[in-house]
Amino acid sequence: MPDAIELPRIVQDDSETLSEHVFRRIQAAIVKGEIAPGSKISEPELARTYGISRGPLREAIHRLEGQRLLVRIPHVGARVVSLDHAELIELYEIRESLEGMACRLAAERMSQTEIDDLRRVLDLHEQDAAFKAGVGYYQQEGDFDFHYRIIQGSGNRTLVQMLCGELYQLVRMYRLQFSATPNRPRQAFAEHHRILDAIAERDGELAELLMRRHIGASKRNIERHFAMNMGQGAPTKTAKPRGES
Repeated sequence: MPDAIELPRIVQDDSETLSEHVFRRIQAAIVKGEIAPGSKISEPELARTYGISRGPLREAIHRLEGQRLLVRIPHVGARVVSLDHAELIELYEIRESLEGMACRLAAERMSQTEIDDLRRVLDLHEQDAAFKAGVGYYQQEGDFDFHYRIIQGSGNRTLVQMLCGELYQLVRMYRLQFSATPNRPRQAFAEHHRILDAIAERDGELAELLMRRHIGASKRNIERHFAMNMGQGAPTKTAKPRGES
């Protein structure tokens, strides 16, 4: 496990502050696995990499801690989060319950325009090169994310704050790690369509059930992964599972 990280120097967009720019780039590197789980965050190294003072960097690090992408360990410092088996299962149990609720509310509250837009998002997912090759599922964030759009469509500000704010990037980090189980991308795509059909039919009970089953299937993939690794004697803390969101 590396003790420090090195990232390429980057060009700042004129429209964002230096702290925002650094935050966004470190966030993306963590979520995509370019900075490995458990890696120590070296403030002097990052300050040299970006050519910035420690003030803006510490602000960015503090925001990443708020997103639970970094954890601060006494006498050690900040490290990239690395959930163990139990913690990861708990995260998916939260998703299963809260995203199911969001799906039920979305069936009641999404406008027809929002539903039509969500169908166009799935059409975009189907055109993704990795999806066509059967090696992954479309994993863009925000308005291009099927789950994100449904949570937003729930109209429940507390759910949006939790699932599209506080927990969103942590969930994305593990969704990306679980994106390439054989045959799972197309199965997930079909499940997304069935969920959307239930929303379009304003069947909140069915929409919630389908979303809970969808996330529950991913949770079972995680459990199988850890069971297999334990059988092989591999450590589970730093394992990098593969599956689907």
